[in-house]
Amino acid sequence: MKLPTQLALLGLVQLIIAAEHNDTLLWGPYRPNLYFGLRPRIPHSLMTGLMWFGTHDYQSISRTRHACDQGDNLDGYTWTEYDTRQGGVQVIQDTTNNVKITTEFLKVPGGDHGGSWAARIKGEPIKPGVPSRISTIFYFGLEGIGGIEMETDENDNDLKGIKGEFRLSGSTPELDDFVVRVIDGPNNNALTDGPHADAFEERIGRTHFLGQPVAAGGIWQAKDSILNALITRAREVIAPYQDPATGPPDPSYVLQLPDEVYSGSNLFAVQKLFDGPFQFDVFFESGSSKQKLSTTILDQGIPALVESYGQRFQSVFPYPEDYAKEKELSMEAFSKAITSNLVAGVGYFYGTSIVNRKFSYEWDEEEDTPPSSAQEEDGEEITSGARLTEPRALLTATPSRSFFPRGFYWDEGFHLLHIGQWDNDFSLEILKSWIDLIDEDGWVAREQILGEEARSKVPEEFQTQVPNYANPPTLAMAVTAFITRLKTNAASRGPSNQDLGLDLGMGGDAQTPLNLPSVEAMGSRYLDSPEEALAFLKSIYSPLKRHYDWFRRTQRGQIKQYARKARSRTEGYRWRGRSELHVLTSGMDDYPRGQPHAGELHLDLISWMAFFSRTMKEIAEYIGETDDAISFRQIETAILGNIDGLLLIFPIVIRLTRATDLHWNEEEKMYCDVNVNDEDESDHVCHKGYLSLFPLFLSLLSPSSPQLGYILDLLQDPEHLWSPYGIRSLSASHPEFGQGENYWKGPIWIQTYIAQPGPYQAKAKEIYTELRRNVVDNVFKEYERTGYVWEQYDAITGEGKRRHVLPRHTRYHAQLSSFSHPFTGWTSLTALILAEKY
Repeated sequence: MKLPTQLALLGLVQLIIAAEHNDTLLWGPYRPNLYFGLRPRIPHSLMTGLMWFGTHDYQSISRTRHACDQGDNLDGYTWTEYDTRQGGVQVIQDTTNNVKITTEFLKVPGGDHGGSWAARIKGEPIKPGVPSRISTIFYFGLEGIGGIEMETDENDNDLKGIKGEFRLSGSTPELDDFVVRVIDGPNNNALTDGPHADAFEERIGRTHFLGQPVAAGGIWQAKDSILNALITRAREVIAPYQDPATGPPDPSYVLQLPDEVYSGSNLFAVQKLFDGPFQFDVFFESGSSKQKLSTTILDQGIPALVESYGQRFQSVFPYPEDYAKEKELSMEAFSKAITSNLVAGVGYFYGTSIVNRKFSYEWDEEEDTPPSSAQEEDGEEITSGARLTEPRALLTATPSRSFFPRGFYWDEGFHLLHIGQWDNDFSLEILKSWIDLIDEDGWVAREQILGEEARSKVPEEFQTQVPNYANPPTLAMAVTAFITRLKTNAASRGPSNQDLGLDLGMGGDAQTPLNLPSVEAMGSRYLDSPEEALAFLKSIYSPLKRHYDWFRRTQRGQIKQYARKARSRTEGYRWRGRSELHVLTSGMDDYPRGQPHAGELHLDLISWMAFFSRTMKEIAEYIGETDDAISFRQIETAILGNIDGLLLIFPIVIRLTRATDLHWNEEEKMYCDVNVNDEDESDHVCHKGYLSLFPLFLSLLSPSSPQLGYILDLLQDPEHLWSPYGIRSLSASHPEFGQGENYWKGPIWIQTYIAQPGPYQAKAKEIYTELRRNVVDNVFKEYERTGYVWEQYDAITGEGKRRHVLPRHTRYHAQLSSFSHPFTGWTSLTALILAEKY
């Protein structure tokens, strides 16, 4: 009777694997809006943050670094390596304070409550001959149920600070018991010969601290609480030094925490002051792991992490043979950095959002109101006006740590294409987190502004979300990419044990070694287990189908009116929520469109719906929902007929008459939006640019489509879209090119496509080859020139840019001369383009 024992062993192995899987992903730099902020994926729990300021003068404290801010004018803050399951290394260049700060973060799995971690913060002067005097403050804040207290012996403190280790202990229901320790490096120095040093001799070179109670939900404002306490003490200390003849003490003697801990404190700050190079370590030890961490784990673990990361990176994103060998090191470092910054930019957010269920523009009111906003909620009629929702949680990548440190639906599908190549399972956790936000009606807000901290970065007039507003359904791209990886992995793996009749792989007297998977394998659990992959797809299918139905119900356009002829009388779509000058819901905010009208039909939206239908068909086929798959195929066929005049009768394609082309303009030889003119007749609105290319971008055209030739001609024409740096978003010959906000009116965004067999294959391959090199070379050139990747690139010069005139919704903040950087969101796709991982 060995089988029950073997089953039990197999079950134990799976539990161990699952535990280690959870350990490695619980903690991370999930506060991406901070230069270095750690937290677990728990709504109310322990959070940390790093602050620093220069002590060479008294003004520098007003420029304390904490949250990523372009106004800090840092020369760069880049994760040079970051792995979701091991940790990583970040380099921060602060020329103003003459310091290069390196943050090293190492995950240490073990125990039953998410594992432990270690962090090392070290600094060195950028200019060795110039003073580098820095104060760092590392804080720990606890939200929710539980407690934290200082364990370091204060008997000899007498408000003079601490020598040696600083220690906290705490406990929460999710983390259980834990200990936090902060330990100095071996070669730290403090300023000992500054003005009035004798008066402060007993405090120089010590660790200073603060313990304060903070109201629920207030830890995100830790910087203000800590600096207020520091400045209050500083005013008292400096008061006796008003004689201009003797001058004030050195700032490093005055700008210190008060060494006080108040009853009920849930925020603790640890301050260190340095003159020259410095280093200190922070250890979080989970009580259930029974392992005490030491500096050795960082001494050995970080070099090992860097080496293993480099080896794995070369395997996942190999350097292409068509690029010069002498550029390999620099381009690989660039590719590693933008990949690491994308992955380390993933955040965990929890909080309420603001929703107005009855707002609409007048051109959106002419049709029946969707049930989601007309029906009663909880037995009461929904009243107009913005309201707070119940708090929700979200794990998401962020487009920009400085400007947009929150989740954007439009961006997330692109993020997950990249993250999924590096860590498939982590990308699925993010995808599932987004899908969990889909409500009972099928809606998910296009911008996730969860909680007060997120709202603090967004002007009040742009915080409210409206439940009939959509965004491009890019999550479908992430699902399609996962299914593609599944099929590719299955094809390369060959027949499974089950296929070979071996099932558990435990026949006869075979023994099962208890070998835990490698870090790389931990990121591909769903790829290696068809059963788990199937279970995952089944788990997201119902809410995703609800979301798909919501799109078809709420964004449907008018076809029967205005004497429009189309293959399908139902498959036309219009973005809701547009204004006179913007179609923000489309993601292409200021791209030229017609006037707002209830009769508009948008080419990009119908293209997205064709892609979404195809994705739903693929999922349905994979999980065995045969009837649904047939329905999705029929809808996809109808939509493609309205885009390209095609009738798909598998396995053949029949071209219909030109009269059935809803969006093709034969005179302009391009795809266009549809609107209603002054004579109340249907008319095309044609603006050559990205919009015209959507059927190509989303692979909706048959390789033999005659329209494909015209699109390739348009794309390759330097008078219109072609440039040495990428594809312009709007034709250079368009009267609005480069005008107004100039967000989608010419600037280059990062995208590419793959050539397919057919009559245009040679031309498509030629375009692809040159376009790929143009995009990669320009993004790399600008990265080397500026130290950053950018949201978009100038259509004439190729320079990195993003001019903020209006919010990104219109992408916030009226800073006429400001450019958004770093923007590691979809610009990080450059790494995939370089390695040709599509």
